[in-house]
Amino acid sequence: MNFVKKEMAALAGNPFTQIGDDWYLITAGTMEDYNTMTASWGFMGVMWGAPSFVCAVRTNRHTFSYMEQNDVYTLCFFEKEYRSALQFCGTKSGREYDKAKETGLTPIEIDGAVAFAEASRIIVCRKRYAEMMKQEAFTEQATYDRWYCTDPLHKQYIGEILAVYEKA
Repeated sequence: MNFVKKEMAALAGNPFTQIGDDWYLITAGTMEDYNTMTASWGFMGVMWGAPSFVCAVRTNRHTFSYMEQNDVYTLCFFEKEYRSALQFCGTKSGREYDKAKETGLTPIEIDGAVAFAEASRIIVCRKRYAEMMKQEAFTEQATYDRWYCTDPLHKQYIGEILAVYEKA
């Protein structure tokens, strides 16, 4: 495994581009039984005195049960050449496909969690808080209507960032 552990202060890059434009994979489970999904929503900052990442998973996604059952998960970021793999992982279900086999991604274990050898950055998180979004909490009905009128709500996960690795 050719990854180097990085200090949070040494991280480079624009999170708006890396999360919203380039996308990333959320992966939870064990090497024997895991699932991954593409995400383009989330944010990073400090919560409860610790570096944290907030991601959201819809309740109908196969990854949802893995997030519920596991405390540690990873966020994997990739170079542009893996865009088609992320597209596949965001549009096909792990209930029906072996996403690693279909995309050529190589699962690896890092700090007790599943990640992918092809990632350029791996963030290992430990779940600290999880809560379902609620329709009545939206301050603008238009936001709810746009994103949830026909799809289930997300559950938000605040994960403490335990480690960040970058490709050596």
